[in-house]
Amino acid sequence: MSTPDVPSPATTADKLHRAQAAAPHLARLNTQEKNGILEAMAELMAANQEAILEANRRDLASSELRPSSRDRLLLNPKRLGDMLAGIKAVAALPDPVGEVVSDSVRPNGLRLRKVRVPLGVVGVIYESRPNVTVDAAVLALKAGNAVVLRGGREAVHTNERLVALLNRAPGLPQGAIELLDSRSRESARELMRARGFVDVLVPRGGAELINHVVEQANVPVIETGAGNCHVYVDKDADFDLADRIVINAKTQRPSVCNAAEKLLVHRDIAALYVPRIVEKLRACGVEVRGDELTRRLVGEDQVRAATAEDWLTEYSALIMAVAVVPGLDQAIAHINCYSTRHSDAIVTRNAARAQRFLDRVDSAAVYWNASTRFTDGGEFGLGAEMGISTQKLHCRGPFALSELTSVKYQIVGSGQIRQ
Repeated sequence: MSTPDVPSPATTADKLHRAQAAAPHLARLNTQEKNGILEAMAELMAANQEAILEANRRDLASSELRPSSRDRLLLNPKRLGDMLAGIKAVAALPDPVGEVVSDSVRPNGLRLRKVRVPLGVVGVIYESRPNVTVDAAVLALKAGNAVVLRGGREAVHTNERLVALLNRAPGLPQGAIELLDSRSRESARELMRARGFVDVLVPRGGAELINHVVEQANVPVIETGAGNCHVYVDKDADFDLADRIVINAKTQRPSVCNAAEKLLVHRDIAALYVPRIVEKLRACGVEVRGDELTRRLVGEDQVRAATAEDWLTEYSALIMAVAVVPGLDQAIAHINCYSTRHSDAIVTRNAARAQRFLDRVDSAAVYWNASTRFTDGGEFGLGAEMGISTQKLHCRGPFALSELTSVKYQIVGSGQIRQ
């Protein structure tokens, strides 16, 4: 008896072709159809939570990860609940496709409409963040795009389970959500070189991953940046308010890109505030590194000397570097020199000084009297995000639903010709 042929696993090229073929079908789905698919996705995930958590446990058991990477990989009922809430939030958002951005009539009678259209096929390369799998898939769908995902090998079982569930949603075109083999480095290289199949590529992870993609890709890349974020405590700050903001920004979830890594303190209040906040940071388990004046104020046995490299480093851990600065302008200059232009904050009661900081710090999100931890698509009312863009082309800040569209002009005439 002959043995039936076993189909070969789909290659990266197969999946890219399927995504490209799916994109026009997704672009034609109306809002009701897309929202129906999203609601089905949420129901499938809700009904299979234990299967998702079991897949995640397999990844956690087999991975040798730093604590920060393990935290990003970990799923639990609360995080799954947040993912489900994100799907429902995206479904509730206005559909950007077809939105008329501008509508005008030229002197010759030509009517020009600028409307939003899908990008087409969106590629995403990311590390140990299974929430990105779901966020990217549902945002791409709502914006009428196909998505090709290449997650990290440490999350392979979780991502495979999530994508399998999402693809079971009735009405979803085949190829709309493709997951590449994360066990193979070649799949990432092929995605980065998929010019003609992928319209835009989004790297989501640390600086090393992002820089590698930017350097190697021949498709357009929208960077989602690393987060070397700062809090500056001004001479007019309320100390209790500053304590709350600094501790939250550093310790609430230190592994994520909007956690604060650096603390700057105005020289006029340093003798009072630096020992106070260092004591509180250390009580929360934070390793403090400091400049020379910080160490003198606190005690050299309490604070490690910060090196030149420290001011550039995104720790993604319970570590914070502290520096005393002569004034507001020096704080702004320090941030614009060393930050990754992600999220930076000032704590002050002086509105004029705060506005100067908001105007002159060149970052995607700049805060006055609030924690940097709010730089997030969900917190900004955008439902979810692909990441936080720190570049200035196309989008900046949360890379969310409307940023997954481009525009085209629709011109309506009555026989006009160019003279």
